[in-house]
Amino acid sequence: MKQIAKVVVDVPVMQTNQPYDYAIPPTLIDRLQVGMRVEVPFGPRHIQGFIVAIVNEPDFEGELKEIIRPLDLEPVLTKELLQLGEDMADQVYAYRIHCYQTMLPPVMKAKYEKEFYLLDGHQAEDVQIVFQGEDVISWDRALEIEALPQLLEWKKQNIVDIRYLVKSKARVKKKTVYQKNISPSEIEEEMNQLSKQAKSQRALLEVLMAIELEAWLTREQFREQFDIMPRTLQIAVEKGWMITEDKEVYRDPLKNRHFAQTEAKVLNEGQQIAYQAVKEKIDSNQHDVFLLKGVTGSGKTEVYLQLIGEVLAQNKTALMLVPEIALTPQMVHQFKGRFGGEVAVMHSRLSTGEKYDEWRKIKRGEARVVVGARSSIFSPVENLGIVIIDEEHETTYKQEENPKYHARNVAIYRAKYNHCPVVLGSATPSLESRARAQKNVFHLLELTERANQQAMPDVRIIDMREEFQSNNRGNFSQILQDKIRDRIDKKEQTVLLLNKRGYSSFIMCRDCGYVHECPNCDISMTFHMDTKGMKCHYCGHEEPVPNRCPKCQGNQFRYYGTGTQKVESELQELFPDARIIRMDVDTTRKKGDHERLLAAFGRGDADILLGTQMIAKGLDFPNITLVGVINADTSLSLPDFRSSEKTFQLLTQVSGRAGRSDLVGEVIVQSFNPDHYAIRYAQNHNYDGFYRQEMALRHQSGYPPYYFTTQITVSDLDEKKAQTKIYEINAKLRNKLEGQTIILGPSRSSIARMNNRYYFQLLIKYKQKENLHEVLKEILDASQKDNAKGLYISIDTEPVNFF
Repeated sequence: MKQIAKVVVDVPVMQTNQPYDYAIPPTLIDRLQVGMRVEVPFGPRHIQGFIVAIVNEPDFEGELKEIIRPLDLEPVLTKELLQLGEDMADQVYAYRIHCYQTMLPPVMKAKYEKEFYLLDGHQAEDVQIVFQGEDVISWDRALEIEALPQLLEWKKQNIVDIRYLVKSKARVKKKTVYQKNISPSEIEEEMNQLSKQAKSQRALLEVLMAIELEAWLTREQFREQFDIMPRTLQIAVEKGWMITEDKEVYRDPLKNRHFAQTEAKVLNEGQQIAYQAVKEKIDSNQHDVFLLKGVTGSGKTEVYLQLIGEVLAQNKTALMLVPEIALTPQMVHQFKGRFGGEVAVMHSRLSTGEKYDEWRKIKRGEARVVVGARSSIFSPVENLGIVIIDEEHETTYKQEENPKYHARNVAIYRAKYNHCPVVLGSATPSLESRARAQKNVFHLLELTERANQQAMPDVRIIDMREEFQSNNRGNFSQILQDKIRDRIDKKEQTVLLLNKRGYSSFIMCRDCGYVHECPNCDISMTFHMDTKGMKCHYCGHEEPVPNRCPKCQGNQFRYYGTGTQKVESELQELFPDARIIRMDVDTTRKKGDHERLLAAFGRGDADILLGTQMIAKGLDFPNITLVGVINADTSLSLPDFRSSEKTFQLLTQVSGRAGRSDLVGEVIVQSFNPDHYAIRYAQNHNYDGFYRQEMALRHQSGYPPYYFTTQITVSDLDEKKAQTKIYEINAKLRNKLEGQTIILGPSRSSIARMNNRYYFQLLIKYKQKENLHEVLKEILDASQKDNAKGLYISIDTEPVNFF
């Protein structure tokens, strides 16, 4: 019997963005399965591929190459994920291989190694000296003995050849475990024969008498529970009292953590209505999309928990997505407290080994609830019963690198496939989701009151122009200073939001006006006090602070802008006795930093939590009674049609951190633009008013949700090449799409140069795709030749950032 595997190979170009036929060797017939990874020959190389189908007749007419070997013992991608990868590649203009690789933990991405091997009949002495009697020498070994030039010459002479090998990086963690191998009567006999000095052996025999025959225990367990040392265990093995075995164990990202068991709370009327609406779809195995719009503190999480409890009771699985790593610790705590070992955690701060083990727990059905960030939407769950996306408006759900998918779209795809509901939760839904709910594409569910019946916090806007005129040049208005001092005296807590990191935004020479910019990007470098250095937040370039101005040789520098480090210093000067925790990208670099800082604040180890956007959402601490927004205008000035929406969402979300328990909350918002409608609507917690005004403006200007958008970006090390290419694309689009679309540009990107690459872009606005999809595929197909020369073309559907 003949079997043919259709394999998507790890060669990301348009010409190979399709399955290739490979013969399945006789020894592997009926053993390979769809969804497995295999090693296959491709030209001179051996590469990884994914089996997407197994058939009996090939489409290829010539002689087929055989699969070399499987890389898995069972499928790593389900049929659902294989189909999703194919459809996603088409929709977001990506390669299927990239989509499939995105679905797997990083440790399962193939590593390729090269080696030289001797061709038949070449036994010359100089060749044998290099190969030392072997038939193969690795590339690394050739480099080590400086034989690479000679080997490359021999390749030209057909004495040796190169082959590329696929190496798996996935490693299962194993631990040595011990099991007793002795009966109670034998234990008594051994104890009678022991000398009085063998106290540790006698202690071990007493332990073995007490434990079950089937019990497996590790060295650590013997030491911690019974004070038995490894040497004693080794003696016991030598005497035959115990046997050992290396057993697979999971790396636990939550080890040494205790989660107090929680019970379901009684839902209020609004929560019950929302719960019941979604439950009906779960019970009837029907797909639907619900937009759960609930004010901050309205108890959305309890609704999520009870819906997932219902799903588990029906032997189904659940996906729960959160936008920020900072939200994950508190969310994980709530979910672990309710569902215990059923929960797996997936986010970028886990080690590669932890991600691999969490993925395997999900794949094996040992964890039926997945809590994680964007990429956890690809978790290999079977029998999916619900997908929940918390803070659905967040832009972090959109992947910025290829494949440029949006987790919300993937969630809806998977829920359709599994005939189950999707719940999109937010206090400030994206305009796109709210508009879909208005058209009944999504079902709107609303929670209008806080779960504890507390009033929304009072929000006061401070006009910083008046502070400036009163000669207050600092970052804190007099009112905010008074409020912070009041909270410190009352032993209540304050959260301060600053939408930047670093010490100052830039430094400028006072003599000639020179601003110190990154040598690789068209952007000023940021001064960091802790390292006493300058850093570019776009390419990562770092250098010390210049002693003299490179332009005029002056040494009078002025520091402009406001960063978290600078605000922290100012806070400490204003409130010397205050305990401050700063939370930004710089203080949360290491694994566990998010959780450690939030836990410290939750315990009351600090009076003030100062942070960037990561503190604006999800924090639920009863002692926070004051929230201060230091620079409400930052996001308003961005060159983005969503800037007002993002500002409103951020202010509303951070305001919701105050007064979530019995204490009354208060919010101070500092602004140089206090009458802006986004700020005024946020002051009154008026989402519907903001939605109506912003929708009217979007309609006038022709932006989403009234239009769809696609952004095309071209970049090259040569500015002229990039500019020429974007104008070529623009001409092609205008020629083929005349009258159907609106094209803005081409123009330079807001940051025209990053990492020494020049960027140009154009934006397409449209209501119907018509033939746009085919034109974009043509552009992507034609870009292959340009990619080989270092010019890159990126197509981003529904972009969330425009700079």
